[in-house]
Amino acid sequence: MHYSMNQLKTIFLAILCLFLFAQMQAQEAKKILFVGNSFTYFFNLPQVVASMGETQDVPLITKQSTVGGSNLEQHWKGEKGTKTRAILESQQWDYVVFNNHSLSSIDTPESFMEYGRKFAELVKEKGAQPVFMMTWAYDSNPLMQEEITQMHEKLAQETGAALVPCGLVFAEARKWRPELDLFFDDKHPSSNGTYLLGLTFYKFFSGKQVTGIPKRLTTTDKDGEKLYLIFMHAEDATFLQQLVDKQVFKTAG
Repeated sequence: MHYSMNQLKTIFLAILCLFLFAQMQAQEAKKILFVGNSFTYFFNLPQVVASMGETQDVPLITKQSTVGGSNLEQHWKGEKGTKTRAILESQQWDYVVFNNHSLSSIDTPESFMEYGRKFAELVKEKGAQPVFMMTWAYDSNPLMQEEITQMHEKLAQETGAALVPCGLVFAEARKWRPELDLFFDDKHPSSNGTYLLGLTFYKFFSGKQVTGIPKRLTTTDKDGEKLYLIFMHAEDATFLQQLVDKQVFKTAG
């Protein structure tokens, strides 16, 4: 089959457009590092956020640097097997999300502020946006939230970092649906709680509404086989989506 010069130009332009579109799509993917402890890795929160993005054609590449029970001072000093600073030095990120120990803002406020500042400065030096994950009050003591909120807002304001108000969203869900189990134990999120956190982070990174995100979320293993991350009852998923959509906070999208 022979093509005219005009036909060849048209084909070339079409291929070029497809290539540029693919490049743009790849460039739009946000690379996100989650730093913290079990509050981050319970029920695979980073993968849940990425899966939510995939279902909505919002490319989010999520990785994690997490060690159970760790705080940001230990991440900074490389204690308890943490490798966060090495990861920040060796790889490029768009956003770095920090989850300090759940009691650090209450029990060790000076360390909470000091190492929050240090990491925020380091992340900015690397050309990324620091993001602090506001933790939530324990199931047994909702009164913790006020102090947690105040300290996280203070840290975000002083460092110019973004703040994802997970603790406030948890508190709002508990207010409207106290029977909905958001906790695995007294402090860690259940699968319901992680779904709620995932919705909150998806909204933060995308700037979009969360209504319609599937109640079942999947990923793939190293062999390309499907893995189910979260199973939600339809009515609970709908409630949590409506709740997050009504929350007003500054987003990155």
